[in-house]
Amino acid sequence: MVRENEIRENEVKIEAPETVDAGLVFFGRIRTPWSSRMETPRQGRHDGPVCEIEIFEPWVPALKGVERFERLEILYWLDRSRRDLVLQSPGDNGEVHGTFSIRSPVRPNPIGTSIVILEKVEGNRLFVRGLDCLDGTPLIDLKPERSLFKPIAAPQKGDFEVGDGVHAGHCQKA
Repeated sequence: MVRENEIRENEVKIEAPETVDAGLVFFGRIRTPWSSRMETPRQGRHDGPVCEIEIFEPWVPALKGVERFERLEILYWLDRSRRDLVLQSPGDNGEVHGTFSIRSPVRPNPIGTSIVILEKVEGNRLFVRGLDCLDGTPLIDLKPERSLFKPIAAPQKGDFEVGDGVHAGHCQKA
């Protein structure tokens, strides 16, 4: 079982460079039932518990129209995650993976992302299913899930460009 700051066999830690403020604005806070990483699901489930996203002033008007969407993409700052592993062993079996090849919360910039089901909006609060973060996690962004979103602005040239006709199939290489 994973411990919060454990380094498993074959994992590699680095001395991370000094952090630099990227100018992020945390404009909300996420409320979930989980207070420990040991309790938190590894991936959010659309049939999981309802969680609450609180939007702070002056950002509340930015919610206008969000209720029209069934699914939202939520980005959040995993503020309690370590940031110094380049190789990780998530299966705790000695097999290592590069940090960028897994969805571990341990990352140089610990940004979490979930596609959630929007249950309802009440004032400055969104009620959603599908999150996988700790209670109190800072909110970075939210937007309509891209497969449901049709751009409002007039089309532009790049909207009609296609690749070389090769269908990619699955996202993961065989």
